[in-house]
Amino acid sequence: MKEITAIELQKELNNGKGLNIIDVREVDEVAAGKIPEAVHIPLGLIEYRLHELDKSKEYIMVCRSGARSGRATEFLQSHGFNVKNMVGGMLSWEGNVE
Repeated sequence: MKEITAIELQKELNNGKGLNIIDVREVDEVAAGKIPEAVHIPLGLIEYRLHELDKSKEYIMVCRSGARSGRATEFLQSHGFNVKNMVGGMLSWEGNVE
């Protein structure tokens, strides 16, 4: 599984790199704050929303600690997507949230 750290992700965002970030946490968790560029798709809905994703793009999966996003990363990889897991999740994120 490919991984990215919160610090590496923050640097890429600060450098203006357009990234496709998917937050797989539950609604109440996201309400407490998410990475501004992230799209919210709860883990339980990923399989039902595959049609919204583009296999030509790279996606970065985010959750609270990195475990659920790891499962989402493995699931999407098994369906042919280019995906990275943000290790440490939002517990490691020191950047802006919305």
